[in-house]
Parts: sequence; structure tokens; C-alpha cells
Amino acid sequence: MQPRNMSMSGVVDLAAVKAAQEAKAKAEQARAESARQGGGGAVSPADLVIDVDEAGFERDVLQRSTEVPVVIDFWAEWCEPCKQLSPLLERLTVEYNGRILLAKIDVDANQMLMQQFGIQGIPAVFAVVAGQALPLFQGAAGEAQIRQTLDQLVQVGEQRFGLTGLTVDPDAQPGEDTADAPAEAAGPYDALLEAAVRALDSGDLSGAVQAYRNVLADDPGNPEAKLGLAQAELLQRVQGLDPAKVRAEAAEKPNDVAAQITAADLDLVGGHVEDAFGRLIETVGRTKGEDREAARVRLLELFEVVGAEDPRVVAARRALARALF
Repeated sequence: MQPRNMSMSGVVDLAAVKAAQEAKAKAEQARAESARQGGGGAVSPADLVIDVDEAGFERDVLQRSTEVPVVIDFWAEWCEPCKQLSPLLERLTVEYNGRILLAKIDVDANQMLMQQFGIQGIPAVFAVVAGQALPLFQGAAGEAQIRQTLDQLVQVGEQRFGLTGLTVDPDAQPGEDTADAPAEAAGPYDALLEAAVRALDSGDLSGAVQAYRNVLADDPGNPEAKLGLAQAELLQRVQGLDPAKVRAEAAEKPNDVAAQITAADLDLVGGHVEDAFGRLIETVGRTKGEDREAARVRLLELFEVVGAEDPRVVAARRALARALF
């Protein structure tokens, strides 16, 4: 199976953006409920290190990455450096006490995953955070370097995606599910929102746009529908564009607001978030009237796609204020 909604080169991950908006509240609510139930929902320290194969990748890595940053250790039995690195990663994972989860993938048994991640040699270590893949390091690494990398990963998970990790109970049995929480009640628009997500996943951007608009027609303030509509409309705008042609035109016509707006859309979808923001802020700074307003409005729309709490958005809002005033 192919990992969904994952970027190996910094591409904006729409599922991750959505998870960033919701993960912190859900995780904190789960922790509070766990505390009220006397530790219900906690995992054993042994459950922090798992073996993953292609069949279970979506469940064990992608889905779990909306709760906790998942570190992936690509290894093989014949790999001598792996025999040094893997036990160190396992020990540190337990020491981090639920702030990370370690997924071990045997490359000999899971060659498709190895190819999809572009693994050229092992050991290789990646992370998946809220559905987004991030390369960490390849080859041998010292404990101090690994700790620094894991600290940064935990910080990104908490600050950008609101991931507060797993609750660990030293007395829990491995594999034991200590949670007995009732199923979450479906919201009034869950079916429509799910239809919109399916449309996005299948590439039916017009269908996704319409589904989100259907929700907003009844509930104009629905945050998930507003975010989803912004994402779908962004993808719809860049569909079929020639990136090289768009960027060349933007470079040749720095005062053409439409060209700068289109290039900013492509920048964002391509993962160049700061470039997209910077391009539009510069455009706002050197234009007036309707041109300035058009650039400002598009910038605010891109803020919505990335998420208000993202530090790049916070910094860009300050820069926009300086450009306007």
C-alpha cells in the first residue's frame, strides 16, 4: 500500500495541516479523561516500540502519528550498524516516556516501504508527524546527536501539531487496552465532511469544494469545512499549471499581482511556505489599491491553509502588519 498524504520533500501535507488544528485539543482531552479514570487508556512501556510491516503501516504509523510523533527505524538483520543503533533508539524511546513511538521496519521484508521512502542505505531513520514524513538521519549517529534530534521532533510535534504524546503506565501489560471509553458521537456534518475528504483523496477537487460548501451553507463557522475548502480551492487553482512557466512569468513581471499570487499558490503547494508568504508580503508592500487588497486577501487565505498557530504564519502576520502600516 502507498502511504497517504506524506511528503518527502516538504510539500504541504493537507491531512497534517488538518490534524494540526485538531490534535492538541483532542490529545489534551484524552489525557484529562485518562487521568479522571485513574490512568485508563495508558500503554505499557513495551508498547512504545513496535514492529511494522506494509499491511499495518497506515494503522500503526500514519494513524498513530496524529497522537504522537512516530520515529521509523529502517533496519535489516545483516546490517551491523543497525545492531548498534536500534537498541539505542529503543532505550531512548522508553526513556522519552510516551513523547515518541518507535516503529521498526525490516527492509528485507518490506521493500515497497523502503522504495517509497527513497531509502538508499541503512540504517535510516525517519519520523512521521500528523501524517507528514520527515527524514531525521541516515547511518551511524551518536547518542547526543540522536537526543538533540528527538528533542526537536518532540518540540515540532507539540508546537506545530499539538501532539502531547501517549500516557504510559509502568504497570500496564504489553498489548493491554486499558481504555474503555464510549465511541465518540457523530457530529451533524460528519458524513458530509467524510465525503469531502474522500473526494480530496480521489482527486475530485470540484466534488470536495462542493461538499465543503454544503456544510458551510448550513454552518458558516464550521472550522473543519472552512479549512478543507481553503485546501481544496488551493489545489484546484494550481491544477494543470506549468510550475516553470508560472515562476518564470513571476520573475519577469514582479509588478504583476496576478502572476505573484499564482506563484505564491505554487510555492505553498510545493512546500515553500516562507517563500509564498514572503512573495505576497513584498507584493503588498509595493502595490496600492485593488492590487494590494488582492495580494493581502490571498495571503490571508494561505494563512488559513497552513494554520493560525504555525510559527511561520505568526511571523508572516507581523511582517504583513509592517508592510501595511
